[in-house]
Amino acid sequence: MKYDAKAIEEMIEAYLPEETGHQKTVLAAMNYAVKAGGKRLRPMMLRLCYEMFAKEPQEALVRPFMAAMEMIHTYSLVHDDLPAMDNDALRRGLPTVHVKFGEDMAILAGDALLNFAFETACQGFAVKPGDANVEKAFAVLAKKAGIYGMVGGQVLDVERAGLPMDEDQLAFIYENKTGALIAAACMCGAYLAGADDAVVAQLEEAAYAVGFAFQVQDDILDLVGDEQLLGKPLHSDDKNHKVTYVTLHGMDAAKQYVEEMSEKAIRILENIKAWDEGAKADMIALVKSLINRDH
Repeated sequence: MKYDAKAIEEMIEAYLPEETGHQKTVLAAMNYAVKAGGKRLRPMMLRLCYEMFAKEPQEALVRPFMAAMEMIHTYSLVHDDLPAMDNDALRRGLPTVHVKFGEDMAILAGDALLNFAFETACQGFAVKPGDANVEKAFAVLAKKAGIYGMVGGQVLDVERAGLPMDEDQLAFIYENKTGALIAAACMCGAYLAGADDAVVAQLEEAAYAVGFAFQVQDDILDLVGDEQLLGKPLHSDDKNHKVTYVTLHGMDAAKQYVEEMSEKAIRILENIKAWDEGAKADMIALVKSLINRDH
């Protein structure tokens, strides 16, 4: 594949703040969280969806949005790990931000990453002033990260911890907590490249299918994964008394669902006419790689 996590990281790190001034502790905590590693799935998807439709690619336009996407994802993990949420001490094999910097600084680091994400994405407006598609991408980023997206999903996830949950509630959590940012990545990339609303709607549907597959695979790995590869303890869902697709339907059905959702996403992508078919092939390969991932 043209891009891997390392290549994406190098693009993102150029946008991280310098650790100076009276607020340098929170800047260090922000950078620690972003540099801790990860699959860089969301900025990678944003990049590939951009290349699928960009006739004249502009690095200065797409890179700030890639960095912003990863900052938003990272802030959500910093807050997820807090004692009031999942209370996890390890993330990607390293101490979580609240363990290393303290709970107060972890809260501030998450807040700072969310704000800095939009400050970073704003750089795109200077590249194409007054461009309606850049405005659409920015609006998607804001909505999918908020109360009608990721935060909305987290609300129900927290409220229902330790309580029974039905299929609709679980689907709402998966669609919003996980799917919304994956959808944002695909939609932002396409809008920045000038794709029309109909194509972006197809990508959104594919992305939500990827989000469901990704989250259910996470549920599976939480039970049978390798702690060394995952970089965090197993049975986190059990510890937090969370209902998952596996607890509702069983392991075999969960594995089948991951495959079905991944195949749905691939079918949609295959039917989209792209400017760069190579980027589309890479996007399909990325989705396929998520089906049997071990971390």
